[in-house]
Amino acid sequence: MIKVIGIKFRQGGKLYYFDPLDFEVKSGDNVIVETARGVEFGTASGDIKLVEDSEVVQPLKPIIRIADENDKKAHAETLKRHDEAMRVCEEKIAKRGLEMKLIDVEYTFDNSKVIFYFTADGRVDFRELVKDLASAFRMRIELRQIGVRDETKMMGGIGPCGRELCCHSWLDDFETVSIKMAKVQNLSLNPTKISGICGRLMCCLQYENDTYIALKKGMPDVGEYVMTPDGRAVVDDVNILQSKVKTRLVLDEASEGKPEKLSSEYYLYDKDEITRDPKKRAAKHQDQAPKNKNKEEEASAAELAALED
Repeated sequence: MIKVIGIKFRQGGKLYYFDPLDFEVKSGDNVIVETARGVEFGTASGDIKLVEDSEVVQPLKPIIRIADENDKKAHAETLKRHDEAMRVCEEKIAKRGLEMKLIDVEYTFDNSKVIFYFTADGRVDFRELVKDLASAFRMRIELRQIGVRDETKMMGGIGPCGRELCCHSWLDDFETVSIKMAKVQNLSLNPTKISGICGRLMCCLQYENDTYIALKKGMPDVGEYVMTPDGRAVVDDVNILQSKVKTRLVLDEASEGKPEKLSSEYYLYDKDEITRDPKKRAAKHQDQAPKNKNKEEEASAAELAALED
């Protein structure tokens, strides 16, 4: 185990571990640390704690000092230069006619470097732009291309749930989100309903995925035959959260020249009350679609695949 303190350098930014040494650092304290980018002004996102050695990238860099009033004033002055730097860079981009969108700019605390974040559809040759910016700012310039999820994480906003975006408020790293997760949770496959502001699948699809997978074990599919206390039946719908199965009883089996007859009434059973039929689906029910399918959800496979990052 190793003693660490988690530090963030911006709202919604990634968490980095540092060695607190003998400093009494508490959550919310501002500190000065040395990073690969230079000396930085950061904020402790929690108290000092012990973590496994495998969770830390060695060598662990130490905190230089707890930020004093002069450090806080210097940081505030750096932030004031943000808007002007954005304006200058956007002018240079327009002058060069580059197909790129400027997202944000950061100065390192020691003013040794200024970093510009941008998005673009493909690769951009910004070598001449770097020369223009170096001449304007007279310091080291770094241009960093980011993806649409990172753009949203930086900019922030309000999600469909009405709360501040998870990626901007507390989510440190993005996790893989797939269309399969939406299917497991029986959600609409309409891209407008399962994608976030960034245009990719909503991160929250991943939060409950393991729970849905566990609850779905043993649950039949729509159209599948099951044995119930009242006889053989065909599954019409399933409620994973309540572990309920909605069925129609088989009144007459299908035979040559005679179709299968199902009850007009629906019967609801707990998962433990049914037994799955080894015959699975009959030919008649092979193409039966789940009840949550409708024309609104008939998006192309390519359009849905584009939501996955």
